[in-house]
Amino acid sequence: MCGLSGELRFDGAAADVDAVVRMAERMRPRGPDSSGAWASGPVAFGHQRLKIIDLSERGAQPMVDSELGLTSVFNGCIYNYRELRAELTAAGYRFFSTSDTEVIAKAYHRWGTRCVDRFAGMFAFAIHERDTGRLVLGRDRLGIKPLYVTTDAARVRFASTLPALLAGGGVSGDIDLVALHHYLSFHSVVPAPRTILTGVRKLPAATVRTIDSDGSSTDELYWHPSFSRDPAHAGWSEADWRDAIAERLRIAVRRRMVADVPVGVLLSGGLDSSLIVALLAEAGQTGLATFSVGFEAAGGESGDEFMYSDVIARHFGTDHHQIRVASRLLLPAIDRAIDAMSEPMVSHDCVAFHLLSQEVSRHVKVVQSGQGADEVFAGYSWYPPLAGVPRGEAVEEYLRVFSDRSHPAIAAMLEPDYTLDTDVSRAFVATHFAESGAASAVDAALRIDSTIMLVDDPVKRVDNMTMAAGLEARTPFLDHELVELAAACPPELKLASGGKGVLKDIGRPIMPVEVIDRPKGYFPVPAIRHLSGVYLDRVRESLTDPVAKARGLFRSEWVEAMLAAPNDNRTTLGANALWQAALLEMWLQTQGVS
Repeated sequence: MCGLSGELRFDGAAADVDAVVRMAERMRPRGPDSSGAWASGPVAFGHQRLKIIDLSERGAQPMVDSELGLTSVFNGCIYNYRELRAELTAAGYRFFSTSDTEVIAKAYHRWGTRCVDRFAGMFAFAIHERDTGRLVLGRDRLGIKPLYVTTDAARVRFASTLPALLAGGGVSGDIDLVALHHYLSFHSVVPAPRTILTGVRKLPAATVRTIDSDGSSTDELYWHPSFSRDPAHAGWSEADWRDAIAERLRIAVRRRMVADVPVGVLLSGGLDSSLIVALLAEAGQTGLATFSVGFEAAGGESGDEFMYSDVIARHFGTDHHQIRVASRLLLPAIDRAIDAMSEPMVSHDCVAFHLLSQEVSRHVKVVQSGQGADEVFAGYSWYPPLAGVPRGEAVEEYLRVFSDRSHPAIAAMLEPDYTLDTDVSRAFVATHFAESGAASAVDAALRIDSTIMLVDDPVKRVDNMTMAAGLEARTPFLDHELVELAAACPPELKLASGGKGVLKDIGRPIMPVEVIDRPKGYFPVPAIRHLSGVYLDRVRESLTDPVAKARGLFRSEWVEAMLAAPNDNRTTLGANALWQAALLEMWLQTQGVS
């Protein structure tokens, strides 16, 4: 797990090594163990390393393979790198390290851009070909590892975070109006390739981009699950589905124990993380370190779920750590979490993950997390109402339960210069739902959530907050083979038992039932959901700051009305609407965007 940066010039000039190094240094928390830079004429790479596999300097990056004429930088983990290494060795390749980074380079040399089909893992990488000058960028199937890009007529730059590109300089800070509409519609999700800034784009998930030395480029989408029924499964019973998914999940959890350092688990006390602990215990794992976080109550809402995480920790005998966050620590943590965001993310879970990660990183470098199970196995409240909706009405019903606010409501928030004539967010959902596959309304909702919304909300949130502490988070529920199987599973099996029915059935024989049948929980941060005191002061400060007034994003009368009743206005999913607006301004100001 690391941070990577780079530049390729098309205008005949040498790469700006200083800018590439600045970008890498901005990501030092992602890779605090070592740093490196490499340049050759028009191309330069930078890297910050978190040592997880091959702890020696042979695994350092940027990695130059002079024999093959390839230089690479990589962020993530290829869980099947040992199997691929054995296959490549049998084909005649010689290795100088035991790292998965070297496996990526040699796999690319052997199989070209389709090497990604063979990778089981999370990854973002850049490979430069010495002999052709070609640059290849790749990102994993579920977008677990980020890759941001900025391009002009003279060059392309890329980095693991958006703030790193800003540190390199020369990036437009103009607001992307379509992205802003998405941000306010989809609780801060801005689907790739857009970001909130017009000057920065994201390489989409499951994409390989080939950039030639003249700047021309091509994108290849290499994975796209259909969310349709597979005829090969036509005779499967409910038990067959349960057993197949259980076995695939076991493999996913086992894969994510591959490391040269200890691996722990973020244990929220919910079904998903508890199931990971149960499966590890079933496989014979002992002495597992688990971690839970809790906050002081506010607004009549509890701030922790320790009663459930304690049940799992006691049952499986884990080395459990309860992290209790005092209110006095929360306000400075909010600003640190915002600084760590690659893009503005409204979920209060960000602060929880940030604080949790800071503490966890003192004990381990790698953890497994239950993120992604809700989108893959239908755990959210908006899926059951879609079960009886005709496929042709799916767009309207999905937006009714998922979208934060209507197009007219967005226009009422924003100053005229930031509004759009058309409902671009509705059009985005409609286009996605119109693609082939996804036979039912539930299938269509699961497809957009697990391939689009998931990538730029919970997945990005976990990556940003854990990596800000130099902590690698692995997500077994986003194993691509598990996702493919779940996509083919009949929706009614996933919707059973109030959602995630098939996972609950897997868990019943191996873990305490009180955790399985409990109400759905989350990482609660009550002080953000119920704004008052110093937290409300911080929100008011951001929205009335001279920089905010000069930017003129939100109508002044809307801001005044919201500040007068800070907890009265909620989005469709119950989030604090004032916090959503303030978070955007806080992020822009923190990143120096004016």
